[in-house]
Amino acid sequence: MEKMSETQIEASLKNISGWTYQDGMLTKSFKFSDFKETFSIMTHIAFEAEQLNHHPNWENVYNNLTVKLNTHDVGGITQNDFDLAERIENIVQNK
Repeated sequence: MEKMSETQIEASLKNISGWTYQDGMLTKSFKFSDFKETFSIMTHIAFEAEQLNHHPNWENVYNNLTVKLNTHDVGGITQNDFDLAERIENIVQNK
């Protein structure tokens, strides 16, 4: 995997709604109805992340979930981060 340039990142961000690039990570926060729904979504994300062998940094407080993605091996953002972000979007939209 190749580290993406700032220009590539900004262009790719246009394809995933609500995600931002800050502090070297793709970031998005989600709010769900309750903890149970949030944890269920996190479980689905965990299976997708494991399938890609690409694991998010995340934080959960009750019904709020913040996901941060980057590729530690290259010290930046790669296509893997965008692939996982797209899968997360699909999970959230189809909950």
